[in-house]
Amino acid sequence: MASLWDDLESLVDSPSSFSATTGERGTIKPKADFDAGEDAVALRKAIEGLGTTEKTLIDILTRRSSAQRQLICDAYQEATGRALLEDLKGDTHGDFEDLLVALVTPPAVFDCHEVMRAMKGVGTQDSTLIEIFASRSNQQIKALTEVYLTETEKKLTLDLKSEVSGDFSKALLLLAEAKRDESTAVDAEKAKEDAKTLYDAGEKKWGTDESKFVEILCQRSIPQLRQTLVEYKNISGKTLQHSIEEEMSGELEELLVAIVKCVKSVPAYFAERLYESMKGGGTDESTLNRVMVSRSEVDLLDVRAEFKKLYEYSLHSAIESDLSGDHGDCVKAICGGDD
Repeated sequence: MASLWDDLESLVDSPSSFSATTGERGTIKPKADFDAGEDAVALRKAIEGLGTTEKTLIDILTRRSSAQRQLICDAYQEATGRALLEDLKGDTHGDFEDLLVALVTPPAVFDCHEVMRAMKGVGTQDSTLIEIFASRSNQQIKALTEVYLTETEKKLTLDLKSEVSGDFSKALLLLAEAKRDESTAVDAEKAKEDAKTLYDAGEKKWGTDESKFVEILCQRSIPQLRQTLVEYKNISGKTLQHSIEEEMSGELEELLVAIVKCVKSVPAYFAERLYESMKGGGTDESTLNRVMVSRSEVDLLDVRAEFKKLYEYSLHSAIESDLSGDHGDCVKAICGGDD
């Protein structure tokens, strides 16, 4: 399991899906001969008839791009005077309802709602915040913070500040400000310097200077950090991830490790998240739904490939053995083929 994260050989030259927003590596593509009005009529029939025709809902909503689903929502509203989102909520329930709602929600709004859900109630769902802020690009984070401001009339960073504390708070707030350097040029000397700073702040000293880790990992560009990971291993003999896991604990450790993993491979990070959501007795449906929907038009084909590599069975077969009913059918439809 560790071998994937320890391998830095091809790291510097391998493509990053960090900056991808939609791409060739998604399982859901725009439908070619698309007709929003036609789809709206079919959905209306499926919802209004005696008993809902779940198969129609799944077929339509998992085979249209997010942009097309928004056009369907508009056409549906125009034809019925009702919001498709509300009708889906009224007509389906449980995890299946949550998944359909996620599909008809624009990506930035969905991310924003997941962040809001993570902060709601007693205690914060830190792992959701960590997943979203460690894996999204500056553009995606800016888009979600704009939605947050529109919907709550408050700044997300201020609300986050009241939810989390310490170095974890500092790191999360830096990510939420979406100021990560975006240059693609790599400064090899700077990478060596940063690697030495991290080594001196962690392994080399008694007690860890977490602020250095936060500053470098939350602000340097992805290509720059990839080079820094290579330099760190040259200096330390260990991977940076290994050092963080040894030196730190709690949410800060979880966040910094997630950043390092995403710097190396976003698809592998999400393959691991999906595995974790399904292993053991119960299923963490909200994580499963969120990852499947948010990666469906970005890099889910790569996530599938990494899943197979890591666990030696396909993501499709994992879903099949873990989920049943309409929810299972819908998740499998998003997953696409069996590897």
